[in-house]
Amino acid sequence: MVKRTGFTLLELVMVIVVFGIVASIGADIISSMYQNYLRTRTINRLQAQTEITLEQIARRLQFRVKESVIARNPGVDFLSLANDNVDSNYTILEWIGYSNEALRGTTTPLWTGLVDLDPSANPTLVSPGSNFATAGTLMNVLTEGDVDLTAGKEAALIFKKPTNIADFGWGLNTNTDGLNALKVAQGANQDELTITSTNIPNEIYEHYYLAHTAYALVPAGNANDFNLTLRYNYQPWHNEFYTAGSSAVMAQNVRLFRFRQDANLVRLKLCLHDNNETGVGDLIVTCKEKVVF
Repeated sequence: MVKRTGFTLLELVMVIVVFGIVASIGADIISSMYQNYLRTRTINRLQAQTEITLEQIARRLQFRVKESVIARNPGVDFLSLANDNVDSNYTILEWIGYSNEALRGTTTPLWTGLVDLDPSANPTLVSPGSNFATAGTLMNVLTEGDVDLTAGKEAALIFKKPTNIADFGWGLNTNTDGLNALKVAQGANQDELTITSTNIPNEIYEHYYLAHTAYALVPAGNANDFNLTLRYNYQPWHNEFYTAGSSAVMAQNVRLFRFRQDANLVRLKLCLHDNNETGVGDLIVTCKEKVVF
């Protein structure tokens, strides 16, 4: 007679218990690995997004008229960014950018930034080598027809000289022109500009900037969860507030946006969060800083 052997009930129960323990441990390990993967992926995405956003801001800020940069407390209250009284209540960063696109031109600059002081006499300025006709056409495209260097659609001419921050036309909302954001239209020749501002300056200077727009970085939303919005294509020298400009969202789910000025450097700090995208715990927040000369 053949003797048959097999597992006893006790042995089977023990095997099932051991398999259950191993499966439980394995499931915890897999779950932990997946959660770590989600966190790592989210952190990498936030870091890349934060870096890209700061780089986009820096590319615009590098072409700023440095003396024109202000910090604005939502509303009409503003201070020069260099002012020591700028604090966390000033959440909007605003500046006039010189027209770098027109400066570069194609083969030669469309405006040279130099005034010939000998033949120039208010209100006509001569800028040898400039081509304001083509510059006006380019500005017309960039501003959707708001600026083309004709009457009523003037660009701003800004002399490189010590100036008061209010002279750029910020927040005037009146018929008073900014004293150092002069409205200019093309003159009789392609290298001539005519000052059309109400206040004609008593003195002219050799070096200037030409600008077709201002920019504002505006938080929109709650204090710790907002979209950082870029406002552009508005002209303070035409008494326009940033709300009159076009808008584009630079970053979503922003936790913090801070800025300050040290000498001629603008320091930026940006923090983004994941809006609990992973669903595995608290918000994941990534912060980066950038310095713009």
